[in-house]
Amino acid sequence: MSQPDDRPWKKVSRFPTFVDHLEDEGAFSVREIVANLDVDIPVDGIVYHDRGIRAPGYDATFIHEPSRSRPAFSVEVDTVGPRNTWAVFDAQLGWDLYLLQADGVAALAWVSDEEYKTEEATMFETKHDALAAGRFSFGVFLYSGSDWEERVDRIERTDAPAYLKRDDGTPVIPQSPSEFYEYIGSSATELRQSGGNAPPYLGILEVEVTID
Repeated sequence: MSQPDDRPWKKVSRFPTFVDHLEDEGAFSVREIVANLDVDIPVDGIVYHDRGIRAPGYDATFIHEPSRSRPAFSVEVDTVGPRNTWAVFDAQLGWDLYLLQADGVAALAWVSDEEYKTEEATMFETKHDALAAGRFSFGVFLYSGSDWEERVDRIERTDAPAYLKRDDGTPVIPQSPSEFYEYIGSSATELRQSGGNAPPYLGILEVEVTID
């Protein structure tokens, strides 16, 4: 779970028809979402967050996946450099998309009813309360200016497919693919096929984090 930079989110906006809208549209990007909101959030780049894995990219796109055996959607990151990051989610779990804002920081997070019921309902009265406390497994952090340049520099100095963040917010910067997979305790193939050993209630079906 994530409490990004130990800063509570002061403004939380919910988009409950997220999956239905995606099914109607087929696909939309993070930049498109932000551009269509009545908010002033500059976006030079994003960082995809998957339970501590952080993959920087210039944009990320949500895609309706009609050809799978169950209703699903995916997120594909336009990554920095020769990296590949995408994930597939079970659309049946009752997802909400949230815009989170606090003191110059913003993120989009998607959280299923099942995750909230299993991990957060005993501590937080509503999903909104859980999100305001930074409790979510999947999200996209929005960056601009020097904050974005710092993250590009961080990943370009390595041959790793992504970097990681500990629960206390400190970064872990692997220098190679093998070091990255050693940190997360999974090979690239195992990560993809098992959804990163995610429990079913998180709703992640597959995840790819590799470098060419």
